[in-house]
Order: sequence, then C-alpha cells, then structure tokens
Amino acid sequence: MNAPIISIEDLSKYYGKARGIEKVNLQVNEGEVFGFIGPNGAGKSTTIRILLNLIFPSSGSAKIMDLDVSAHHHTIMQHVGYVPSDANAYTGLKVSDFLLYCSKFYKTGPDEKRILELADWFELDLNRYISELSFGNRKKVSIVQSLIHRPKLLILDEPTTGLDPLMQAKFFEILQVESRKGMTVFFSSHLLNEVQKICKRVAIIKEGKIIGVEEIETLRKKQLKKIRLEFTELSDIKEFRIRGYENNLVFAENSISFMFSGDINELTKLLSEKRLNYLTIEEPTLEEIFMHYYN
Repeated sequence: MNAPIISIEDLSKYYGKARGIEKVNLQVNEGEVFGFIGPNGAGKSTTIRILLNLIFPSSGSAKIMDLDVSAHHHTIMQHVGYVPSDANAYTGLKVSDFLLYCSKFYKTGPDEKRILELADWFELDLNRYISELSFGNRKKVSIVQSLIHRPKLLILDEPTTGLDPLMQAKFFEILQVESRKGMTVFFSSHLLNEVQKICKRVAIIKEGKIIGVEEIETLRKKQLKKIRLEFTELSDIKEFRIRGYENNLVFAENSISFMFSGDINELTKLLSEKRLNYLTIEEPTLEEIFMHYYN
C-alpha cells in the first residue's frame, strides 16, 4: 500500500464552545481518489480548512506528505490544488491574466500551454473578464487554477456546484486522467452519487466525528432503496409488517415508506398478498442513507 499523503490524528477544532470536529482520525493514500461525505455542518469544510492552514486546530495533528500543515505550509502548498465550494476571483482581470498571475505562485512558473489545454477542456473563454462570467464559469476558472501546476494532491470542497451535467462529466473525466498520472484527489461532498462515480474509498463524517470508512463497493452492495407503498385498504396498512424492518417503517394516512436493503423476493412475496394503489422504489437521498447507516 502507498504511504499516506494525508495523515490526520485526533484532530479537533472548537469555535468557542461550538463543535467543529472532534478527534478525527483519517489517512488518505498517495494516488487515491478518496471521498469525504457528510451532510452540511458535519465538519467537512472545517477539516479541509485545517489541511490548508486557513484555520488552526484546537488539538491533534494534520500532515500532508508527512509534513505538518502549519509548520510547512509554504512547502506543502507548492504541491496542492484546491477548489472551494464558492468561486471567487479578481473580477477586474481577464481569465487569462488571472490564471497566469496564479501560476506565478508556484515554482513550476507560468505554463501557458497547460492553461490553454485546460481551458479548451472546460470550454473556458480566456479573453473574458471574470466579472462577466456566470457562477458556473467562475467555478471552471477555479478548477483550472487548481490544476495548472500539476499538483500531487487536489482538495475539492463541493466542486461541482454550478457545473451543468455535461461539464460535471468532463470534470470527473479529467480527475480520472490526472489520477492515473499519480495525483491524489480528496473529494468532499454531500452528494453520495457524485462520490460513487470516481472514488474507491469514502469516509463518512457526522457531527464532527468520523463514523466509518467504507469501500464504495461495500456501499453499493448494500443496495439500499427507499420503498413507498400506498394501500387501498386501511387494514392493510395497520397489519403491514416486514421482518427486520419493524423500527424503520414510517406511516402516513394511506401509505408506508421505509429503507430496504434485504431480500427483494421476501418483499414481493409479502406485497402479493396486499391491495396496493402504488408502489415506488427510489434511490434514497444521502441524508436518508446516513440516517439508515447511523441506525
């Protein structure tokens, strides 16, 4: 196994009495595309801001490339790219001038060929002023800026916000291309379906604590579905039971919904004895997956 490029040990951050994160332990291996998921407010951005030395931990340690993120910040940032959830830049500059300006912060120096290649990939007009761009195009500027110096580690905080589906697909494609060249990706999101597309492992954070690190294949094999049944007869609702899911049933006026990951044959056999108006099977939201996972 490759050495960890990110190593976090007992990392905590408090904002006064308010919790940010508590005793987070996490390792991301070099060359991985690693997912970091949790609902809003779970502690994802706090963890990322500590890794980027934008805020300081209350206790514990965080290292990138085996270097302390605070003591060796300038060295580390030569090898790190970052895409924030928002997309701010110097609005008075043209896109090309902004990207050239940013490239001068790195020892690799300006690389106009690289900028042109990335701009072409993302269909980004280099001659427009940033003030003229939509939020989605500003996000593309942020993505290109994060990649121009060919970072060893790319940290993404809700990176697809503002991108249309076609551009999201292109973004995931270039992440896979760069990953095959050895770049590590730390992908933070509250959308599990995004993370599933490119990540092999994922850490799940809730209320500032890591509650699990899973292989994506393990999550997929759980085949969790959201089932909603609308009955014709009220008596069928009152009598409905399915073994192992008694505490998972949510009753409404004429329907029942629940999260299901068991034997579908057992469910269909049970339903064949009931009088139904509707049956819906949906992909659960991430929040629903979390609640099921926590329980």
